[in-house]
Amino acid sequence: MPDTATGAVDPASAYTEGFLLEDPPLRAARARAEEVGIFPVSPGVGSILRFLAACVAARTVVEIGTGTGVSGTWLLRGMRPDGTLTTIDVEAEHLRLARRTYADAGMASNRSRLITGRALDVLPRLTDGAYDLVFCDADRREASDYLSQALRLLRPGGIVVFAGMLAGGRVADLEARDSEAIAARELATAVRDDVRLTPMLLTAGDGLVVAVVAKSSPVG
Repeated sequence: MPDTATGAVDPASAYTEGFLLEDPPLRAARARAEEVGIFPVSPGVGSILRFLAACVAARTVVEIGTGTGVSGTWLLRGMRPDGTLTTIDVEAEHLRLARRTYADAGMASNRSRLITGRALDVLPRLTDGAYDLVFCDADRREASDYLSQALRLLRPGGIVVFAGMLAGGRVADLEARDSEAIAARELATAVRDDVRLTPMLLTAGDGLVVAVVAKSSPVG
């Protein structure tokens, strides 16, 4: 991760991000993302997503913010072979590019369900408690609403993940009062303080908040 004061990349972070190399389909998807002006998750974040999906043997995953399919490909590679990724993006062009990425990565077409639309319009139509993992890489200013939907969608023991939670380092700077930094701080606090969740904050990429939903309701 770059030092926000100098712009220099910390060598340990650079080494960590390069620990797992991306293959041609992911590199091509990353290049297409640059062409259309979006910023996919880093390889380090991708490897965490794949790991988490594998840990819960995920069969059903919801992704909010498809991009060109970088994060979705990492997720699919960690999921069960019969797993299905439901991915939502407001831009139809992003979904078209993601579909190409999944095909290039050797994923069968029935392993992904790509939905065009505003996530907060689509999520309420998905089934309660039917998902193993929810990943959000979308507008941080709507993150609290995404969290509410994720908690409804996830089964007990499921995982919710939010990307971009350091907001380019601004979250750690209490003088930063822009809407995205404030929203990220508020979300991190809400996840940390929710008794239904076991959370952690990771510095990979631009920061991840990860939390596991309790397998049973807390007493009291």
